[in-house]
Amino acid sequence: MKHLLILFSGLLTGTFAWAQDAPIASTGSVKVVKDSRLDLLIKKQIYINTLAIRNQPGFRVQLISTNKRNEASDIKARAMQLYPEYRTYMDYQAPYFKVRIGDFKNRDEAAELREKLSNSFPGGVFVVPAIINLSPEKEAGNEESY
Repeated sequence: MKHLLILFSGLLTGTFAWAQDAPIASTGSVKVVKDSRLDLLIKKQIYINTLAIRNQPGFRVQLISTNKRNEASDIKARAMQLYPEYRTYMDYQAPYFKVRIGDFKNRDEAAELREKLSNSFPGGVFVVPAIINLSPEKEAGNEESY
């Protein structure tokens, strides 16, 4: 009985070993099936990368520096309504809230906006150096003008 069991297990093991080798030897190629959604993800990531914001030294126009958060929020909302074409920022540098507007590569561009804003915000409007957010489209547009 033991001999029969050993013989049967030997035949079974040999059959499995032969079954493992047969498909590899006969086909010799690999077929890769790619999900079409991968192409969409790649295009989306390329789009996101082109919209990436780059930080550079530049200038912004400061509208207010106050230790009252509500006052700073009101000024920011007013600036966003009056000048929606410019990005508006509210930074906290203890103990002051500072509201700043625009992203300018040079002081002259910021000074032009300061002149426009001085009538709307009589509390004192200043051009200040800052790390600005510059999108690739603006960067390319400025390079063409040089």
